[in-house]
Amino acid sequence: MAEAAPPHTEWHGFGFATRQVHAGEVEDLTHGSRITPVHLSAAYRFASFQEATDRFGGADLGHLYSRNLNPTNQVAEARLASLEGGAGTIVVGSGQAAITMALLGLAGSGEHLVSTASIYSGTRVLFDRTFARMGVTVDYVWDPSDEREWDSLIRPETKAIFTETLPNPKNDVVDIDAVARVARRHGIPLVVDNTIATPFLIRPVEHGADIVVHSATKFLSGHGANLAGAVVDGGTFDWAASDRPYPGLTDTPIAEHASFVDAFGPRAFEFFLRFGIANDTGPALSPLNGFLLQQGMETLSVRMRQHLASAHTIATWLEQHEGVESVDYAGLPSHPQHALAVRDYGGLSGSVFSFTVAGGRDGAERFFDALRLFSRMTNIGDTRSMALHPATTTHLGFTQETRDRLGIGDGLVRLSIGLEDAEDLIADLDQALRAV
Repeated sequence: MAEAAPPHTEWHGFGFATRQVHAGEVEDLTHGSRITPVHLSAAYRFASFQEATDRFGGADLGHLYSRNLNPTNQVAEARLASLEGGAGTIVVGSGQAAITMALLGLAGSGEHLVSTASIYSGTRVLFDRTFARMGVTVDYVWDPSDEREWDSLIRPETKAIFTETLPNPKNDVVDIDAVARVARRHGIPLVVDNTIATPFLIRPVEHGADIVVHSATKFLSGHGANLAGAVVDGGTFDWAASDRPYPGLTDTPIAEHASFVDAFGPRAFEFFLRFGIANDTGPALSPLNGFLLQQGMETLSVRMRQHLASAHTIATWLEQHEGVESVDYAGLPSHPQHALAVRDYGGLSGSVFSFTVAGGRDGAERFFDALRLFSRMTNIGDTRSMALHPATTTHLGFTQETRDRLGIGDGLVRLSIGLEDAEDLIADLDQALRAV
């Protein structure tokens, strides 16, 4: 008789590709379904009066309401935790929801965050608009390699550092190890957005991060049909020992009950988000979307190899084209952060990067409108290749001074390289550049 598959808690001894297919799965004892069923149930029955009390009080972690715990989503959560090397994961409705929930779990009104300046535009808008209205302020570090700049911005009320592994759209690689040293020196958690790199390329927890966030809409799902986000609790930060207050984790949420830190140890932040922030604000992920996320993660390594190989080929070709002024891809030897890209990413710094078309905005517009195979759209990490003009779309609401400082020029075009043949993508880029 074949040996039963190990439970998800034992998948840590298996390789990445095996875990992306199997980690987190739970045997269906009712029907024997090999694929995780989609549990479209808003709530769940209690076996008794006492069980209902225990589930509301946290003594029983069984299912209560799909706003914070759903059987389908739990498989995706356990799988991503395994791939990232974290203690636990909670999935939510979008990447923006994941970032919002993670950071509002750390900072409240009158408190402060520090972030690298070069981050996804939507995150920066979130910080400068919505967080500001809620009384959470954010300062930006323009040179992440300068520890003095970090030190000058971190204050007693600073509750976390935020950064991205491979910033979008400039592909200006961040040294996560160096930023983690800053965070540890100041006794604050490091939150890292790993959307573009994915755990296939780098696992931030291994480099000193405490919390990892994803727009799982992108490469983790990979098919352009899903909206999802995720927060991975690295289980590495000692909340109780910090000299900065994190009351949501260390205080008792219910009279005569343990705090999240005391009850859940290394998974305290995950459970605080699950039964605190997520329960209160309601950014729940539909079980159908959780199912789509599982399906995407099953092929992550296969897809990423193709994304990365094609991106490197195309970036190399673009750098030699007479109609291109510059290419922002750290995998190129000419890039100022190439050595870091080689050290942490094997020289393959993702498949989302930008380049500057000759002729400024007019050149970019001619190029953009001439594309045939590349989809003109916002999104990244799809099977399809996409192009966008950041200055007039994602960064349209930024001041000219901020765009200039971020390097978002009028001729800059962002590419997300999909799974098509690289030769066909190059041919499309070439004919569009010739149209300029």
